[in-house]
Parts: sequence; structure tokens; C-alpha cells
Amino acid sequence: MLRTIGRRLLLLIPTLFGLSILLFAWVRALPGGPAVALLGERATPEAVERINELYGFNEPLYVQYFTWLGRLVSGDFGSSIQTGRPVLEEFVRRFPATLELSIAALIVAVGIGIPLGYWAARRHGKIWDHSAVVLSLIGITIPVFFLAFILKYVFAVQLGWLPSDGRQNPRIDATHYTNLYVFDGLITGEFDASWDAILHLILPAIALGTIPLAIIVRITRASVLEVQNADYVRTGRAKGISTGTLRNRFILRNAMLPVITTVGLQAGLLISGAVLTETVFAFPGIGQFLARAIFTRDFPVLQGFIIFIAIAYALINLLVDLSYSVIDPRVRVQ
Repeated sequence: MLRTIGRRLLLLIPTLFGLSILLFAWVRALPGGPAVALLGERATPEAVERINELYGFNEPLYVQYFTWLGRLVSGDFGSSIQTGRPVLEEFVRRFPATLELSIAALIVAVGIGIPLGYWAARRHGKIWDHSAVVLSLIGITIPVFFLAFILKYVFAVQLGWLPSDGRQNPRIDATHYTNLYVFDGLITGEFDASWDAILHLILPAIALGTIPLAIIVRITRASVLEVQNADYVRTGRAKGISTGTLRNRFILRNAMLPVITTVGLQAGLLISGAVLTETVFAFPGIGQFLARAIFTRDFPVLQGFIIFIAIAYALINLLVDLSYSVIDPRVRVQ
């Protein structure tokens, strides 16, 4: 197992190296060069020359790339043009918010998606099965930003049941050690702060988790349908094995491998795809900061955050691969 983990982590090196080349080429391919892209309407010849001199854009491309790569390896991702603070510091400050939101969205998706998919498969061909399929199609087709606006308008603005934006009521004097507001409230005994953070998570988590939920429903349904018609399940029924044992040990457990793969992929996408949700709900995570970075042409933030998200995505997929052997002992991660 340790050898497998080490091998997968080593595979991160060529992946990140290739990603760094793509990011470097993307910035250098911008119309007028990176200096013009940074300056925008203020791109006078004198200003462009100053930026080129400051960031070394007038050096040969290979010199620029290896200089930039050397800084990345040493942990220097540059500074944000928006705030002036190091990119790594900005990521560390905002990633816990996105992580907390992604975990909440994943709980919604998995907690509803797997039972609903299994329930639909057990009633295959009946009205409840067709209803689950239709609902999953609706969940996939509704744009995230549209659903976010609808949820915010109905439950926050019209009904006033839930907060409309932010992570926590600013009037609550809460202690934050990890910047995971729910967890911090639990470990410090400030349960009112933890509950308030949960209330702020409900609407954005539902909006962000809808598409993964719909996908998990469909994958679970298809996988359970395939397994419950397998030969070993029919043999188990013929031998008189109880229905509960068949469902739990034979059907559901063996149907989980494709579902776990889907959950892992969706978890990575949640972290990287929270831009619209965080923007609508003014949720101060990496998605909202990335959206601002796009409009302000904050390329150090864009490059650094993309690399960090790629690392997180790769680590999540490693955990998914390792979980296979736990769920099904017949599978051995190579």
C-alpha cells in the first residue's frame, strides 16, 4: 500500500510539469503578451516596458519558464495583483471555505443520490423508477448559477428561512483555528457559531451538489440493476440467503465500485467548479477569488490556484483508488 501511494505521488511530478508548461504557454500566448494583458487600457509603451523589465518578460522564453518553474518549486507562486499578498497565502486563507462547501455539497449528493438510485433500481420499471430518472435529468440540465439564484430568492429573500450570503453572521464573535467554521465551532464549544455556519452552507451546498447528486443517482441505479441480475445473486437466492444479506453484502457492496469512482471524480470537480456558486452566494472561497482574478487579469493567482486545484484533484483520486480494496477485497490497487 505504501509503495502504491509513493508511486502515485511520483506520478504527480510529470503531471504538474506538463500543467506548468500549459499555464506558461497560455499566459505568453495572450494578445500583446502578458504585460499588455496585465495593464489593459493602461498599456502605454512606457508602462509595458516597465512591466516587462519588472517580471522579466523581455528574457528568452526558456529563461522565463525555468525562472518561473524554479520559483514554483521553492514555494514562491508570486503575489496577487489584487491584494499584493503572496498567492500561497491567499490560497491558504480561502481554501478551507471551498473545502467546507465542497464537503457539504458532497454530503448532499451522496446522502441523497445513493439511496435514491438504489431505491429506483429496486423498483425498476415502475413509476418511482421513472420519477427518479426524470428528476436526475432535471438536476443535470439546470445550470448551477440559475438554481443558485432561485434558491437564494425563494428561501433567503422571500421566505427568510436561511442566510443569503457569506459564511457566518458577522455579529457572532467566533474563534477560528482552522478556518473551517463548522469544525472550529465544534472543537471550541461555540455551538451557536457552528450552527450558524451550517445554516450559511445549506443553500450553496444544495446548488453545488445538485449535478453530482443527479449523476450519482443514475450511476447507482445502473450499477445496482447490473449486479442484482448477476449469476451469483441468483445463486444466493436459490440457496435461501436472506433478502437483507443479499442486498447489503452481495448487491449494494458490489455495486459501489463505479459509484465510488463517480463520487471521487465529482469531489474533485466540486473543488474546482465552485466559482459560480461562491459568486452568487458571496461565499469567500477560492472560486469567488478566481472569478475576481479573471476580471482583474490577476495571472499569478490564476496560475497558482490552478496548480493547487490540480494537486487536490490528484490526491482525491488517489484516495478513491485506495478505497477500492477496502470496499472489494478482490480489487488490489497496482
